[in-house]
Amino acid sequence: MDLVRDATVRIHRRGDGYATDGSGPGFLGSGFFIAPSWVLTCAHVAMQGEGREVNVLFRADPYDTELTEVPGVVLAALPETRPAGAQGWPAPDLALIQLRRPVEHPCVYVTERSEAMLRGRKVRVVGWAPSPGGGLTTLSGDCEVKGTFGGWADADQQIRLAEDWLAPGMSGGPVVDVTRGEVVGVIKSRLDGHQGGTAIGIERLRSLTVPAGPVETETDDTYQAVFHAHDRYHADRHNSPASTERTWADVQSELPGPAGRVLSPKRRIDLLGRLAEFPPPVSTRNLLRLLDGLPNVHARDLRPAPRGWRDGLGALYDARVRDRDAALELILRYCMGVLAADRPYDVPSTRAATKSLWEWVKRIADEDLSRDFRQELVLHWRAVRQSRDQEHQRAPEPRGEPVRYGERAFVLLELEPRGWERDRYDWRIGVARRTGEVLPVAEDSQGTGPGTLPDRLAAPLAEAFRRCDEPDSPAMLQVAVPPALLGLDVDNWKVTPDGLPLGAVRPVVVRRSAREQPPDDDVERLRRARWNGTRNSSVQAEVVDCEDGMGVGVPGVARLHTLAYETVPVLCRYGGRPDPETTAGLVRILDGGFGVALWRRTGEPDGVCSEFHRRALNTVAETRTADRLPQRIHELRRDVKAERADAFWSYGVVLFYDDPHHMLPGSGQLLEAP
Repeated sequence: MDLVRDATVRIHRRGDGYATDGSGPGFLGSGFFIAPSWVLTCAHVAMQGEGREVNVLFRADPYDTELTEVPGVVLAALPETRPAGAQGWPAPDLALIQLRRPVEHPCVYVTERSEAMLRGRKVRVVGWAPSPGGGLTTLSGDCEVKGTFGGWADADQQIRLAEDWLAPGMSGGPVVDVTRGEVVGVIKSRLDGHQGGTAIGIERLRSLTVPAGPVETETDDTYQAVFHAHDRYHADRHNSPASTERTWADVQSELPGPAGRVLSPKRRIDLLGRLAEFPPPVSTRNLLRLLDGLPNVHARDLRPAPRGWRDGLGALYDARVRDRDAALELILRYCMGVLAADRPYDVPSTRAATKSLWEWVKRIADEDLSRDFRQELVLHWRAVRQSRDQEHQRAPEPRGEPVRYGERAFVLLELEPRGWERDRYDWRIGVARRTGEVLPVAEDSQGTGPGTLPDRLAAPLAEAFRRCDEPDSPAMLQVAVPPALLGLDVDNWKVTPDGLPLGAVRPVVVRRSAREQPPDDDVERLRRARWNGTRNSSVQAEVVDCEDGMGVGVPGVARLHTLAYETVPVLCRYGGRPDPETTAGLVRILDGGFGVALWRRTGEPDGVCSEFHRRALNTVAETRTADRLPQRIHELRRDVKAERADAFWSYGVVLFYDDPHHMLPGSGQLLEAP
């Protein structure tokens, strides 16, 4: 229940004038984090916010006394509007709120069962409510499922709860099955003057609108996006050796297991995480066809019908099988069906997901099942591989041709620290042409402080950009700095009248400033060979400072030299203020001849980083060539500014982009101001 309370939030109206620590008119109700950047609550709570906008308040850390406040927007509601004349919001009365800026927070574990709140089941309810001493506090209570209003097949069906009081403000809070340790529903209403109220089963989210057009990315279908993120969140934390916090899998493993349980909580969360790496089913019909082909599974009887891979797994739990081995065989047959299923699209990580799920299936079969069944699986796997090798890829071609910056003029900003004055910089700005010539625009050798740099540089940068920009195609800004300053957040500078971060307005990259001594011929040949490899071949990212979720040192230059020329190194553990060892690791990458690299300023030393790895590797592979990466990173920064949660993983990402064909002016040779 501590895990549940940590993820339970308060929902308020936007704007000033309400007391965040009181029960003033701004407080709307409760909700809970169902996935990173997603809050589930009731529609009648969330839709009271003006323009579908609300504020979400929660404790980012269990030991914090202050609440974190983040704006959010209602992206989906069931139903979307309240019928005219209706007393309250009709069931399902659910809403999904998406946060509008990236923030760390815990998430609940949600059941994958189709009918989890069975009659007679003991549940616990949690929500925010007025405190007897004033203000708001979290409140919990024990209830029993007494039955339903309406049948399971009715769209407006509600679960009846009894035995405890539900306080005003608890609507939207989680309903927890304390036996299994999972969230099974959402509090909808209370009975005036009586104990009990109603709740909505979590499975009702399956009735979210299915996209009318083709699904080409995970974010095209809100239902799939939310639950894929949910399952990856829990699997990443369960599998991470870096995190020391107790996870849902840890706590669930301490509960007495129900009779006949085939998958332990840890094994189940691991499997769900692997399934969430795949594109979703092409359609509910295709998923039902897969389930219909399995023995003793009657998925068509479920309401609402299963929609995602996790729903299909949940449908297997109630299959009537003779023993534990038969139940485990059923789950592995389902996994093989997922491997062979049609896909609405593919991403670069799908190949790794396929290999990962097969390895899981084979390991479980080798440990627990008969030789005959294992042989059957191997033959099935062989057929899947042959089919995947031969079939036409369903993934669509990239929409639009990304801007290639190798042949464009760009703006060059050079920052040179003044060794005798701490945190003071000389600077120069020029326009670099395709010929390699750099035309000076402005310079200053008087020493500018870091706090005043954005304001001081605003006018000369605007002049330089005017000389390079084309309609709907802003020029790139290259920032040349010494290695210790490569994490400088120039992309967050606000130097334009509209106050937008520079990285959301145009591509911003960093590069190493000119060195005192030019590199020898061998190093220069290697730099050019690697750069040409990233331009002419499909680039592939490789994380070089993190293994299995644990930070490791960047390999030595000799080891880095063995990486393929088209490799883009990714640093996961760079952090906001890198220490000398981290800076030395980055210098080894530069000395290894790499002209393109990625790292993030926001990573925590002991944080769970699987999502960053996953997204970074996919982004690089999908971009295909290095000269398209500046535009792709610019698009991600623009999406973060536009509060698109699917881009939040990229917050603080830095792109190193050091084109050896555009050499910097020699060290110490200041440009002449015009």
